[in-house]
Amino acid sequence: MIGERLHELRIARNLSLRALAEQAGVSPTLLSQIERGVTEPSLTTLRRLATVFGESVASLFADPAAPSVWISRPGARTTLGAPNGQIRYERLTPGNGQLEVLHAILRPGEVSSTDLWSHPSLECAYVVTGTLTVDVGRTSHTVVAGESITLDSHQPHRYRNTSDTPTEIVLAINPPTP
Repeated sequence: MIGERLHELRIARNLSLRALAEQAGVSPTLLSQIERGVTEPSLTTLRRLATVFGESVASLFADPAAPSVWISRPGARTTLGAPNGQIRYERLTPGNGQLEVLHAILRPGEVSSTDLWSHPSLECAYVVTGTLTVDVGRTSHTVVAGESITLDSHQPHRYRNTSDTPTEIVLAINPPTP
């Protein structure tokens, strides 16, 4: 789905693969692979492409014909890579650009981003299993299974697993990260 949407946006703006790649700071080969569905883009790549198109990341997944009722099934979900490529997020919500709900498993030592980063949203992370360390500014918060943390994403933040066991989370972002 993302590949088709990127292709539509590129063609609508009369951009070649090379021209879009140059503007987004990625390789034409990567763009071709994304458009053909051979590979899935990282969040960093999606942010770069969204910026070129003047769109939000969520809009890249937007489906004008998105149903009013949608069931998310394992194995059929779109996945997104974290900025540093360690974590893969599964999208649990349809591509209507209204709300982003993601599912992820952080293996021991994994982080959502090498550096703290911010964006104009509100986030809520629910810990299904394990222990999550959430860095917000200069403060670290420990969130255990059954607990959740809500934060203003304007504050620089990231998620880490500092434990010896996997940590499973469900993350809600509103509005979806641009």
